[in-house]
Amino acid sequence: MTRPNILVTCPPMLGLIDEFESTFEERGLDFTPANVTQILSVEELLDIVPHHEGWIIGDDPATRAVVEAGANGRLKAAVKWGVGVDNVDFEAFKDCNVPVENTPGVFGGEVADIALTYLLGLARETYRIDREIRVNNAWPKPSGISVAGRTVALVGYGDIGSQTAKRIIACGGKVVAYDPMYRPVEGIEVETAEWPARLEEADFLIFTCPLNPATRGMFNNDILPKLKPGVRVVNVARGPVVVETALVDGLKSGVVHSAALDVFEEEPLATDNPLRDFDQCIFGSHNGSNSADAVRRVSHIAIDKIARFLGTAG
Repeated sequence: MTRPNILVTCPPMLGLIDEFESTFEERGLDFTPANVTQILSVEELLDIVPHHEGWIIGDDPATRAVVEAGANGRLKAAVKWGVGVDNVDFEAFKDCNVPVENTPGVFGGEVADIALTYLLGLARETYRIDREIRVNNAWPKPSGISVAGRTVALVGYGDIGSQTAKRIIACGGKVVAYDPMYRPVEGIEVETAEWPARLEEADFLIFTCPLNPATRGMFNNDILPKLKPGVRVVNVARGPVVVETALVDGLKSGVVHSAALDVFEEEPLATDNPLRDFDQCIFGSHNGSNSADAVRRVSHIAIDKIARFLGTAG
């Protein structure tokens, strides 16, 4: 009997794909590793998804057209690898009777570590110092700012947000959390506010929220006058939460001192993106969750879920 073949399009999982061969085997599954840097296009997915019984999705556009094409082919189940689901049309999966789940609550610590790393890097300009030494043989000594006693506006207070708050508080910072679904977490003391109240108090503005209609474009030109001059901005959420033209305006005016972005409106970051003109900024490659430990943990969860959907879990 032919075993179900699972298409894998998630780059972090693909980076360690050889490690999961035995797990696929034990679950009665074959797999196809996609050739992908960040995401596959809709056209590429339309061509490849229908030839697989299962799909472990990265940040690819799992649109209605792709889902319907898959369902009209061999697709019987899918798992969105990771937490974010803004790229997945769940209604289309439901309409096509193809079960789909994500892997919630799995990356809070890893992404919070990156958020804190970026916050500290902006506070003390360590990344810029490193670049100046390496590239220009310089020996700069910029006066950064301390985190202790500073106020951090934290947008999103789920698993990632609460763990980010815990790390900031350990550094002596104060956190004001923005989340309409806010729930207190034992042992983590934060204040709360309704967006965009109290932004004028914030020395740092960090986004850890999901992308949805309410959060898309939250950082825009309308909030620039509300910001404390010299605010440092961190985005480890999704790129479209920040309107990049507004961020560029803020950087040019000095209202925004600097920004650390792990995600962008378009990825990979274009060579002519004007954000590249600001040496004080820090750029990531949408890699906040990608520790080997987390990738192993979540990939095994994804394989188990797809095997359960397909009835091969044993």
